[in-house]
Amino acid sequence: MEAVISIAIGVLFGSGIWLILRPRSFQVLTGLLLMSYAVNLFIFIIGRLWLDRPPLTLGDGAPDPAALADPLPQALVLTAIVIGFATTALYLVVMIGSRGLTGTDHVDGKEPDQ
Repeated sequence: MEAVISIAIGVLFGSGIWLILRPRSFQVLTGLLLMSYAVNLFIFIIGRLWLDRPPLTLGDGAPDPAALADPLPQALVLTAIVIGFATTALYLVVMIGSRGLTGTDHVDGKEPDQ
């Protein structure tokens, strides 16, 4: 299972890097999104996947850490998703403004000569 998830993270991150190197701003934005998904998946997997383990809850006495899921990676990924959504919205606004000012979505601001 670890090999499959590692390959999936590598493919997502590699695809993101390839898209970042493209000349169009929408492709750059899509590459950044793929890279953030890969990092989120990596952070989530670091905390291990537990099946049939409840989250950390307050109850009577001291809880047994071996019987509970680790809430820290889940909280980090949730925070990263929210921040990623906000930065994606900012990138879209900047991309639309740049397209309106220059008339193209090329990252250099002009189309290359043919």
